[in-house]
Amino acid sequence: MALMVSVSGIRGIVGEDLTPDNLVSYASAFAVWVGKTCTGEGKAKVIIGRDTRPSGKSISSLFANTLALSGIDVIDLGIATTPTVELAVTEHSANAGIIVTASHNPLQWNALKLLNARGEFLDPDELSSFLSIVESASFTPARFDTIGSVTEDRTADETHIAKILALPFVDTEAIARQKFRVLVDAVEGAGSAIIPELCSRLGITDREKLDCGGTGLFPRNPEPIIDNLGKTMDRVRETGCDFGIIVDPDVDRLALVNEDGTLFGEEYTLVACADFYLKHTPGTVVNNLSSSRALRDVAGRYEQKCVSAKVGEANVVSVMKEEQATIGGEGNGGVILPALHYGRDALVGVALFASAFASWRDGRADGEEKTLSAFRKTFPAYFMAKNRLEVSIPKEKLSELFTKIASAHPDAVADDRDGLKLDFPEYWVHLRASNTEPIIRIYTEAKSEEKANHVADAFMKEISTLVP
Repeated sequence: MALMVSVSGIRGIVGEDLTPDNLVSYASAFAVWVGKTCTGEGKAKVIIGRDTRPSGKSISSLFANTLALSGIDVIDLGIATTPTVELAVTEHSANAGIIVTASHNPLQWNALKLLNARGEFLDPDELSSFLSIVESASFTPARFDTIGSVTEDRTADETHIAKILALPFVDTEAIARQKFRVLVDAVEGAGSAIIPELCSRLGITDREKLDCGGTGLFPRNPEPIIDNLGKTMDRVRETGCDFGIIVDPDVDRLALVNEDGTLFGEEYTLVACADFYLKHTPGTVVNNLSSSRALRDVAGRYEQKCVSAKVGEANVVSVMKEEQATIGGEGNGGVILPALHYGRDALVGVALFASAFASWRDGRADGEEKTLSAFRKTFPAYFMAKNRLEVSIPKEKLSELFTKIASAHPDAVADDRDGLKLDFPEYWVHLRASNTEPIIRIYTEAKSEEKANHVADAFMKEISTLVP
């Protein structure tokens, strides 16, 4: 299988697709790209951080040292979340950044997430420019007297937390009054230390930790979806926690568990955060085409506009800037708050959510139910099914496949900006090739779980009949 290259990063299986040879090539090309975009005097500066998976340290060191040998000064954050690295790029006035993480992919995978000087993922034009340098293999190593340096910075976590606590909507006293008991599941990833610390600083001192050792040896599939979270959901209920916090290995996605062990719903992470934030800062909200209609409904409560972008953080950020959005993100538990930075950030998601839940509980009368499952019922009720098909079909043939499917459903509004989304009056379906895995994702949403699953099954069968 070839490396998967997109605005979401460069991903592959370590030792198969992601090898020392191509890592050095990508690092050398990135040095050239950074040099071309650098307008200041002196050496260019790049921030690098990594999640906890065992291959990360070696890959990070190789990448950092190749950059240094290409004349770039590197600041190594060590283990750091993706949003922490994004913030550090601007904090250090760096020219670019790299996060060595395959996010929710299994342990054998790793990846390079490349950031520009704004601490944001390379946009399509920037990515194209970088890849043309990779293809040309026109690299320029530094002379012995212009080699860059590699230095360490271990203060980035504290800076990130401090910036979140300084946000005007974060009321640590209100959160502390609730005396929340919370379970934190970091799946042994980069959130193992920073998420419990953030909770403590927010006023949540009664914490139950699960898989927060930072070993990088994921005890389960690290994608925070219901199929992988049975143990965590049971643990929340068994320990009497008010809610559970689950993050993926690089901490740009946030999932929540109700007190009864059911999922709050990763789609509803952004919905709850946006509902609270719009009370303080009205404005346009942005999600992606695979996100729940619930965000549109919540924006409507405040007479605000909801706009959908193509899937992918860089695409959502681009639309957020165009629309000057107040808040946005993706329905996989990714929250983007421009007041902090333009990147999916589970930490600011935790702060928004804890503030929202505490505020709601403060407004409840004595004797009224104050559980998270009751809070969840205050939002529009939709049910989503997320499926995948391992389909061996060239990308150039996907457009033909999706055209056939769209033609078979003339009663739907078709959107082909990102795969194919068919919007029916009572439900929708979104079909798209993954940017990170060799699969077709089939997302459906309806007003009942049964209907969402039925629609998903029907479209999976339809695809199977059309693909040889």
